[in-house]
Amino acid sequence: MAVNPIEMQKALGGVNYPASKEDIVEQASKHQAGQEVMDALGSLPDKEYDSPAAVNKEVGKG
Repeated sequence: MAVNPIEMQKALGGVNYPASKEDIVEQASKHQAGQEVMDALGSLPDKEYDSPAAVNKEVGKG
């Protein structure tokens, strides 16, 4: 799933790591992330992420 990395970073702003998938999706929603970013985050495995890089890596696998 190709997601604009700048949009992804904006969506992840303010997330306190480690963070759960639920925390990440909630923060992205607060930042009014675009549908493409929300879809990508919604498809993440349900686990803890220790950094924005870990989230980006997982999204890149999708």
